[in-house]
Amino acid sequence: MIEFKLEGDYIPLIQLLKATNLVQTGGEAQLMVTEGKVKWNGEIDYRKRLKVTVGDTVEFQGRKIRIV
Repeated sequence: MIEFKLEGDYIPLIQLLKATNLVQTGGEAQLMVTEGKVKWNGEIDYRKRLKVTVGDTVEFQGRKIRIV
């Protein structure tokens, strides 16, 4: 599991995927989200601008990211 230390109130989902190096570009991150390949708190979510906050969990390609 990846622990991501949040600096601020939130991080947009696509920026989180880039910041954790699970995708190379913002375009790739957007594509993964719109294709339903990302789970937010256990549910598939299609919102590219989803605000991820402390306590949330994001899953992508078998990897979990916990926001701390």
